[in-house]
Amino acid sequence: MKKLELHWQILIGMILGLLFGFAMTYIEWGRGFVQDWINPFGTIFVKLLKLIAIPLILASLVKGISDLKDISKFRNIGLRTIAIYICTTIIAITIGLVLVNILQPGEGISEETITKLTETYASDSGVTSKLEAASRQKQVGPLQFLEDMVPDNAFGALSDNSLMLQVIFFTIFLGISMLLIGEKRSKPLKKFFDSLNDVVLKMVDLIMLTAPVAVFALLANVVVSSGDPDLLLALLKYAGVVVLGLLLMIVFYSIVVATYTKKNPFWFLKEISPAQLLAFSTSSSAATLPVTMERVEEHIGVDKEVSSFVLPVGATINMDGTSLYQGVAAVFIAQALDFDLTLGGQLTIVLTALLASIGSAAVPGAGMVMLVIVLESIGFPSDKLAIGLALIFAVDRPLDMCRTIINVTGDATVAMVVAKSVGKLGKPHVEDWDEFYEEVK
Repeated sequence: MKKLELHWQILIGMILGLLFGFAMTYIEWGRGFVQDWINPFGTIFVKLLKLIAIPLILASLVKGISDLKDISKFRNIGLRTIAIYICTTIIAITIGLVLVNILQPGEGISEETITKLTETYASDSGVTSKLEAASRQKQVGPLQFLEDMVPDNAFGALSDNSLMLQVIFFTIFLGISMLLIGEKRSKPLKKFFDSLNDVVLKMVDLIMLTAPVAVFALLANVVVSSGDPDLLLALLKYAGVVVLGLLLMIVFYSIVVATYTKKNPFWFLKEISPAQLLAFSTSSSAATLPVTMERVEEHIGVDKEVSSFVLPVGATINMDGTSLYQGVAAVFIAQALDFDLTLGGQLTIVLTALLASIGSAAVPGAGMVMLVIVLESIGFPSDKLAIGLALIFAVDRPLDMCRTIINVTGDATVAMVVAKSVGKLGKPHVEDWDEFYEEVK
């Protein structure tokens, strides 16, 4: 019997997790059972992915830069990557704003629903923590993100997954320095990182063997932890606008892949689907990064010289799905609370969401912190910020899961585009977890 492909295994795990989670919500002890005995398996899986994220970035980026042999090639890759990420983010925000202005989901929210949402969520710790985080973010200077990119302790940066940009900065600095001392002097260090890269990629393969079970656990926990179903239904129109925008971004990526890279977009989506499904389950671009890199390199054929830079940078600064959501959410809140939003205000949303996406963390819930910054940039009353977040808090988690899919898909698309532009898009070379088993048994 032919073994099911990975994306089908993960999809089956997700469906079973959702059904199991719904069943457990109707059992008195079901929620506690899922959280105590099922969810830990999902948490361990996410921890394993985060465990190898920084070693993978360190090894693959050093290997990619040292293989270039020419610093000018790295400059070309870097400039193209940043420029394309900025363009795709602007397109995402624009799509969101166009849809929310046409469909106006905020106009259909009744006063009763607004009151109920406010009473339920305005004082929730999740909302208040986002407001506090945004307040701290607002107090920093305009070039703070540049300061934050440069670590004062390399080992401190390497020990903290939230300092991904610092790790990338240190690794690029190390790789360029290796190029400058010449191939002969850097050869021992290069061999170490080449070997480390192979080992970490094999760790990705081994971790992915448990992916179907892990997503079952993660999705079951999401379902039993969800809020009042009636409130979720009240926000269905708003959620539908966000999801429609995200689907249009998938169409946009597919058009780019088909027209520029000349690859079949359905093939592209199939090959990247395990990373998309994990992005949905974990709501974290950073946690999904090892899988995204493995799929893009081995299954799509992007050279490591490109993927090792484009994907870690993308997981940190490319937030297409999150930026689209912010555009929709900001206008939705303004519509629901009768806040007059001018064309100038909407242009401000585009600019602020773009800048906020660069400095945001690639972790669950970062989008709401960015949303507070966006709302404050258009002059939204500070005393109504908690009410505004309360309006969308009930559906934030499922929408966070959806928009993380777009973030990961955007990273993979840009990696293909950059690779094609520098002649580094080759044939896929897939390695199974037991590829070298015969050598070691």
